[in-house]
Amino acid sequence: MDDASRNYPGMIVPVGHVEPVPRRLRGLVAGRYVFDTTRAKYVWSWPGYPQYCIPLRDVAEGLLTDGGATMPLGIGGGRRQDLAVGDVTRPGAGWVWDDTAPEQIRGHAGFRWEALDAWFEEDEQVFVHPRNPYTRVDALRSGRPVRVEVDGAVVADAPSTVMVFETGLPTRYYLDRVHVDWTRMAATDTVTACPYKGTTSGYWSVRTDTAVHRDLAWAYDFPTRQLAPIAGLVAFYNEHVDLFVDGGRLPRPEPLRR
Repeated sequence: MDDASRNYPGMIVPVGHVEPVPRRLRGLVAGRYVFDTTRAKYVWSWPGYPQYCIPLRDVAEGLLTDGGATMPLGIGGGRRQDLAVGDVTRPGAGWVWDDTAPEQIRGHAGFRWEALDAWFEEDEQVFVHPRNPYTRVDALRSGRPVRVEVDGAVVADAPSTVMVFETGLPTRYYLDRVHVDWTRMAATDTVTACPYKGTTSGYWSVRTDTAVHRDLAWAYDFPTRQLAPIAGLVAFYNEHVDLFVDGGRLPRPEPLRR
């Protein structure tokens, strides 16, 4: 990757890293807590964010049964576990890390995120995936003008912005809606979610004289309280538009791969 296109901090935690979770964790299925622990560990199976590893002694008794298969898990393996809570069954809901995993998490349980109805850190629900303790997300107001072009057409031209700096991602520029050319925007039904910012309230494709580019822009009307400055503002994917800040064109970041 060209150095000019990577002008943001990358992830610093290596794959395979394990460390304690200093927060109480609970997982809910059918109104019952499957686990309740203050002794969980993080493990990084990939660089972006960790998985939770739950000590088996903190998993409610009788809910997990061995599914009779070994699962490859990237940094080792585990035994597949089926989950049954009352009349609710979730085949393959989790696993127990085996002797091929890092020593600190052997015998701990892991769960597919979507296999549980809700996850909690302390008393606050966590969405999408565990938050990375090494990820920082800041939303800063800035008087730097921003212009967005697609196929040479100006689709937004704003005198100021809210810049969102998120570890491992390009800087995002959130713009007031009054500075967007809505004649070129077409709403789509796409919805995405982020554990740091919340759930999007809208996505838009961009129409130019030559093409329609799907899902280039989005907004969070009700972001998490930490990202309140971006509420109602619109951002565009730097990777797919021409972005000018202070009159200078920024290099396009390479699309992220996970």
